[in-house]
Order: sequence, then C-alpha cells, then structure tokens
Amino acid sequence: MSTVELKSESFERIISESGIVIVDFWAPWCGPCRNFAPVFEAASAQHTDAVFAKVNTDEESDLAGAFEIESIPTLMVFREQICVFSQPGALPSEALEDLIQKVKELDMDDVRKQIEAYESEAPES
Repeated sequence: MSTVELKSESFERIISESGIVIVDFWAPWCGPCRNFAPVFEAASAQHTDAVFAKVNTDEESDLAGAFEIESIPTLMVFREQICVFSQPGALPSEALEDLIQKVKELDMDDVRKQIEAYESEAPES
C-alpha cells in the first residue's frame, strides 16, 4: 500500500476507520524529511495492514498546530484511535520496523487501562 496524503478534513475519518495509522509530518523543503520518505514508503509496502499517512506541514499548518509539531519530520502512530507513539526525527528502516512490530504487539486493553488510571490521578484544571 502506498502512503496517503492526510488533510485536516480527512484526519478524523482515517484515524477512526483504521486500526493502525502511522503519520509522517513533513515539509518539501526539509532535507531529513526527504531522506526519510523512501524508508516510510518501503515500510508502507511491507505493512499493508496499516495506513501510512503523510501530513505536509506547510499545507496543513492547522493540523500540525493541533498536534504541536515543532520539529519535522515527526512520526506519530495511532492504534485504535489512541496515539501510542510520537517522536521527532527520522528513523532508520530497522528502527521503524521495530516500532511497527511493537505497536502491533501492544495489548490495547492494557493501554486503555493505563490511560484511565493516569486520567483518574490527574488533577482537574
């Protein structure tokens, strides 16, 4: 599967309809982004059970702002509508592969329990 362009108007739909969504926030002028693009594209061809999406931060500044993207490339991974990974910087192919495998192995019931416990302990503002 090739990558899809993610826009503000399609973001919610893609995240809610897909089990795993791997999002690359990038810009055309960004050298590290251009270097990471073939790695991201190769992973998308290998993992057809996940959606690989790209957000052009120049064109989708509102979406980048909503996720407080301050450095590009930034990689975010959503599983079952929960952001389970977010990190700036390009990953080498081996690290991306390792990340994808770990995301697939996550016990999402446990993740939801951890989120619930964290939110119940957080002070109300």
